Amino acid sequence: MLLSRHTKRREFILALGGAAAVWPLAARAQQPTIPIVGYLHSDSPQTVAGLLAAFREGLSETGYIEGQNVAIEYRWAENDLSRIPELVADLVRRRVAVIATPGSSATALAAKAATTTIPIVFSIGLDPVQLGLVASLNRPGGNITGVNSMSNELVAKRLGLLHELLPTAARFAVLVNPKNPTTESLKKDVEAAAATIGPQIEFFTASTGAEIDVAFASLVQKRADALLVHPDNLFINRRVQLTTLAARHAVPTMYPLRPDAEAGGLMSCGTKLSDAHRQAGVYTGRILKGAKPADLPVVQPTKFEFIINLQTAKTIGLTVPPTLLARADEVIE
Repeated sequence: MLLSRHTKRREFILALGGAAAVWPLAARAQQPTIPIVGYLHSDSPQTVAGLLAAFREGLSETGYIEGQNVAIEYRWAENDLSRIPELVADLVRRRVAVIATPGSSATALAAKAATTTIPIVFSIGLDPVQLGLVASLNRPGGNITGVNSMSNELVAKRLGLLHELLPTAARFAVLVNPKNPTTESLKKDVEAAAATIGPQIEFFTASTGAEIDVAFASLVQKRADALLVHPDNLFINRRVQLTTLAARHAVPTMYPLRPDAEAGGLMSCGTKLSDAHRQAGVYTGRILKGAKPADLPVVQPTKFEFIINLQTAKTIGLTVPPTLLARADEVIE
């Protein structure tokens, strides 16, 4: 009788121990897996802090909060484009749920080249169809979609504003990067717009910081009345150099982005970048919820910002017409 009780007690303890070993595994199996978003940017975290906040805001609109029910793996190229392919490959190896590439066509193209299965969300100013990222704006196809800020499409508007500032100007310079795949189409757009306005157009090229100095020296020597800067990552990253040169040589310059005017550029006209990054966050969240990139049309903005830096105008001795000031969304004084 004693032996029987001892045997039963031992069997009970063994059974209890086995159950205890299984319970943690079962509990872990029932815990939901937090999705991981890969965030790839060509710049550094310090310079895009505000845009990153907008991206997180877009995620939160779909119910995803970083650190609570979604994790974000950040990869920064620090303006070294040669690093981008390896950074993308690392995110692919991590098997992230979505790769977000806001702010650069180079990161979007690298991501597309690296994977045909992981969804990709871009936010770029260049035409994604012309770049080969998507089949069409309404039906992107494949594993990629995003936001197109239409920077090139605003060429005629920027040129018109520059002409309104300087109605008697005869010669406009246009700064382009010959390595940008959209440069040739931009040239055609500029020439078509200029034909209806009147000024002579001359293109100046630069693909490095040193070449920007050379281009400026050349356009100053040729006495260009004004300058239009093409939307390009090189010029975005070199905006301080550009605004400094423009002020030094008193060249009225139109830029594509608000931060250009905030950095001392005379005028800017373009999409509100924070809205574009927020929308990229929204699309990322929708994909996490099960939407397919192929079914999400590329978003195009409906609102644009026209900024005038009146302090810069005074510095270069330029009087801005009241009619133009009235049209500005913001005047920096």
